[in-house]
Amino acid sequence: MLLGIEIGGTKLQLGLGAVDGVLKGLWRGTVDAGQGADGIRKQIRKAVPDLLEKAGILKSDVRGVGIGFGGPVDDATRTVIKSHQIEGWDNFPLAQWIEDLLGSPAVLGNDADVAGLAEALIGAGKGFSPIFYITIGSGIGGGLIINGEIYRGCGRGAAEIGHLRIPWGYLESDRPLLPNYLAPILEDMASGWSIGKLARELASKGFDADSELFRLVFGQKDRITAAHVAKAAECGDVIALNAIEVASAYLANAVAQVIALVCPRRIVIGGGVALMGDRLLFEPLRIAVAQLVFQPFAGCYDIVPAALGEEVVVHGALALARKRLDS
Repeated sequence: MLLGIEIGGTKLQLGLGAVDGVLKGLWRGTVDAGQGADGIRKQIRKAVPDLLEKAGILKSDVRGVGIGFGGPVDDATRTVIKSHQIEGWDNFPLAQWIEDLLGSPAVLGNDADVAGLAEALIGAGKGFSPIFYITIGSGIGGGLIINGEIYRGCGRGAAEIGHLRIPWGYLESDRPLLPNYLAPILEDMASGWSIGKLARELASKGFDADSELFRLVFGQKDRITAAHVAKAAECGDVIALNAIEVASAYLANAVAQVIALVCPRRIVIGGGVALMGDRLLFEPLRIAVAQLVFQPFAGCYDIVPAALGEEVVVHGALALARKRLDS
């Protein structure tokens, strides 16, 4: 039996399984950012025995542990480099800490990387290579999977599409580049957080009291989130559709650049924003990418939604643990 752990900025999940897409047990909790990394470690200490007891599995039966961490990690030292959401993780030896806690070998990976691994092995990317995975939630992460293996560059990560800089360019000609020509990163323009922010900015310029978005937030524009935007867009709300259109344009630009550099066979998109579905997100994105893509690669890729849902990082962590044991 293997244990997979997801440590995010808002979510903590632990799952037991055997890399077949079926979890034998799942523990899910909410992260309290105010408690920092120490608070999350306390949650893990409590969650492990609870999960094992409910699943009827002994601690000694856990042969390996995989961890998907929400931030950059160092393969050589098996440490967290940094968390951008939770204080107290900098340079923490997380894999060793888990090994000391459970007495089983542990392997540490970035959460987007391991999610991509899961989608490549048992999800929407199964049977294809290379796979480029993108998760779009409060932030944007990416993972490149080649022949069932995570590509990690020199050992500190790769495929960080959320940090790709996209010039304002044709998207907002009235907003010139900054004096130092520093273009915004994709995460600041196309994540769930940024979609909500853009909608709030648009609402501040004129908020129609008869609009669906106005109704959803009771006219309080500061309450608008990406979830509200998605619901309002389904009803044809102008502000919501505009916010999604801008985010999709930045995303399409980034995806076209990924295709030019990597030429993946399949691009798999997951995360909360991907739940907007075909009509609002995927079909407009496919059309925009087809217009921007390097034409010799035009017939080489497809863009599909992820298949493994909210437990994707747990499934990927289990797969990472399996690979660690096999090696």
